[in-house]
Amino acid sequence: MPLHNTDVSHILSTLADLLEIDGANEFRVRAYREAARTVDGLPRNVADMVATGDDVGSLPGIGKSMAEKIEEIAATGTLRQLDDLKKRVPGELGEFLTLPGLGPKRVKALHDELGIEDRDELAAAARRGDIRKLEGLGPKTERKILDELKQRRNGEKRLRLAEVEDIAESLLDHLCRAPGVKQAVIAGSYRRRKETVGDVDILITCKRGSDVMGRFVAYDELREVVSRGATRSTVRLRSGLQVDVRVVAEASYGAALHYFTGSKAHNIAVRKVGVAGKLKINEYGVFRAEDRIAGRTEEELFEHVGLPYIAPELREDRGEIDAARRGALPNLITRDDLRGDLHCHTKASDGKYTLEEMAGAAQQRGYDYLAITEHSKRLTVARGLDERRLRRQMRDIDKLNDTLSGIRLLKGIECDILEDGSLDLPDEVLAELDLVVCSMHSKFDLPAEKQTERAIRAMDNPHVNILAHPTGRMMGQRGPHELDVERALQAARERGCFLELNAQPDRLDLNDTHCKLAKGLGVKLSLSTDAHTTNSLDYIRYGIDQARRGWLEAGDIINTRPWGELKKLLKRG
Repeated sequence: MPLHNTDVSHILSTLADLLEIDGANEFRVRAYREAARTVDGLPRNVADMVATGDDVGSLPGIGKSMAEKIEEIAATGTLRQLDDLKKRVPGELGEFLTLPGLGPKRVKALHDELGIEDRDELAAAARRGDIRKLEGLGPKTERKILDELKQRRNGEKRLRLAEVEDIAESLLDHLCRAPGVKQAVIAGSYRRRKETVGDVDILITCKRGSDVMGRFVAYDELREVVSRGATRSTVRLRSGLQVDVRVVAEASYGAALHYFTGSKAHNIAVRKVGVAGKLKINEYGVFRAEDRIAGRTEEELFEHVGLPYIAPELREDRGEIDAARRGALPNLITRDDLRGDLHCHTKASDGKYTLEEMAGAAQQRGYDYLAITEHSKRLTVARGLDERRLRRQMRDIDKLNDTLSGIRLLKGIECDILEDGSLDLPDEVLAELDLVVCSMHSKFDLPAEKQTERAIRAMDNPHVNILAHPTGRMMGQRGPHELDVERALQAARERGCFLELNAQPDRLDLNDTHCKLAKGLGVKLSLSTDAHTTNSLDYIRYGIDQARRGWLEAGDIINTRPWGELKKLLKRG
């Protein structure tokens, strides 16, 4: 059974979670997280690399010992070390790390002091008021835990967009190779590029007699076939993802694509527009009385209800119908609009490649500039730079820029915001940089007022340009900290600062509604990858998806400007 990079990455991440709960050395835990991130960002399947004898240990951040573990996963689909650890640390404890207010130490305390091992026991303890008796926890945390557990119990399992992309695109390629297939597309929330996906809908047109359904239900990653029919089949994959495949007539393809792309609220709004024009719209087409007058393409459907084409990312019933009527739909940003990336790391801190290698990778992607923003000194686990090492890197960047052609490296730093909102590097060294990115890597449990004041005080520093990954969330690992994003955006506007849309697929921070809020407030954003490897620069596509869902245009993003214009934007005051 084939293994995707996301499968290998998930095993390594789970091991890191359980090691952290078990009290392992933080550097050891970080090694597994970094390895998971490296595997996640590889352009090739790591299991295929193992099978062809490639040296996995030569990958950045993957030493000999880690390579042996990846080889074991590729060979067996599991890791003996993880199985042994699960016997010592019950598996559901790892999931607790994604609950509000719970870090590894607190999860360990829940287990050691209250004997909690699963979600049911956690919920029962919260209802009894036992959790508030533990140090650092209180009634507010109990309420949040109960609310989150209830939401998860009532909701579907959702996977990160990047996880689904790997799985779904492989399946789509498998289906497209069936004889007679003409068109095949993934619809649903995946096509709308939502940050998480609950299930997948695939629409297919094919020649009569094509056995595409037989090929679908014989796919080697199936866990079970839920149902099988001539025009619709449903399966559940090994990943837990449910997939529906529908064969539709070419005459209805556009209408079906619109219907199954959704969202439900958007579809209802479009149908109301149709009803006002005495039209009926469904998955089979656009009808006047009993006559189908459109349905082959989505463009045809929109045209017959008197609307311009609305991009899938906007189809959430958040004002797109009214904007379409007024001719005010945004000209959504595309990858080609970007001139550079303003947040990345090299081997000087916790990145995996040199200045030269990152510069070359950025140039290959058509960028004019790349900002080097290592972690600052407080983040010792990431080998953060102090003043001396930062100045040395600045000299190295100057020397390298003298030899580069067509690409410019910008001198920056990702400066740590301390609990009181001050920065962990002095102003005199920050003043020498091209830009200063600042971010919070600790004290995520501060109440909203203090967390927001902390962020605003950091932006009070006249050298700060960008507040990075503002809410601090890591999807599947931890929720956002309590930050009043609207206040932070208003403060940024008043101070001439910008907030970041971080394109890391487990961050996507800001989220789409925050992006739309920023646009409404007139606050421009930075769209960057926070890349730690050369391949991670390609994560920008997830940031573009999020930006488009937030109605953002090229003018709303500062790194669509050439360096001369960007330099002026970065000069505050």
